[in-house]
Amino acid sequence: MQRKAVRRALPGIAMLTVLVAGAAGLTGCTGGSKAGGTSDSKAGGNQAAPAQPGKYRILPAPCKAGADSKRLKVMLPIAESLTPEQRDQLYAGTADASYDGDRRVGCRWTAQTPEETRLLSVGFERVVSYDRAVASDDDKARQVYVRQLTAAKLPFPGPTASPTPTTPTPTPTPTAPAAPATTPGAPPASGSPSPSGSPSAPVELGSRVIDGLGNEAFIEDKLSPAGATAAQSRTVRIVFRTSNVIVTLEYSVQPALPGTVPSSAETQDRARQLAQALVERLNE
Repeated sequence: MQRKAVRRALPGIAMLTVLVAGAAGLTGCTGGSKAGGTSDSKAGGNQAAPAQPGKYRILPAPCKAGADSKRLKVMLPIAESLTPEQRDQLYAGTADASYDGDRRVGCRWTAQTPEETRLLSVGFERVVSYDRAVASDDDKARQVYVRQLTAAKLPFPGPTASPTPTTPTPTPTPTAPAAPATTPGAPPASGSPSPSGSPSAPVELGSRVIDGLGNEAFIEDKLSPAGATAAQSRTVRIVFRTSNVIVTLEYSVQPALPGTVPSSAETQDRARQLAQALVERLNE
């Protein structure tokens, strides 16, 4: 009797085992599908969005952007002996070689007179970000600009910490030295100032960060060392950024006569006027 009971129970146990195994298989499949879906979701979420395009998609013609004939004639005086054709060719400028006119273009001018030689160049660079970690072309252009600002050894504009107040050290009031006795009619002592006063030294504006030109800008002013037989040349370079375009302008004045020093104020003023015209051209 016991054997018959066992035999009758075996089919039921086998069926129960099959059902349990099937349920376990279904649970395993469901769990695997869920894990796979989570992995795909994370992979898609980790993909950064492409960098936002900048404002400018093309660049202007460098030899015509902002450099009209009237402005060029002021910045680049030429010899009167040139023919009208030679003048037109000179003021037309020479375009820089470029393999991608939508990314980098430039133009150069050279003018000579018996008194001096003047050089002018204008370059445009449209910055495009291919780095997904950078938010936009504008951000990439700002990184390029900051590198140039650092190379020029100029301080980065921004709020500066206020200096710690210190107690000033009292300084003794200087007393005027007694005037040396002079004999009527005798020449003034060596080193004494001339009654008419010495001429004031020319104003040097120097290199600095400037405002009101594009989004951000700086100017470099370099004067070549003085020499006994060579004149001092001055080169003013302006770099400014407008959105994702960086513009570089260089203006050099090289006198022919020794002892001649080009004016810092005049050279910078003319270069800055042209730079402002380039900003207006980009914003058209």
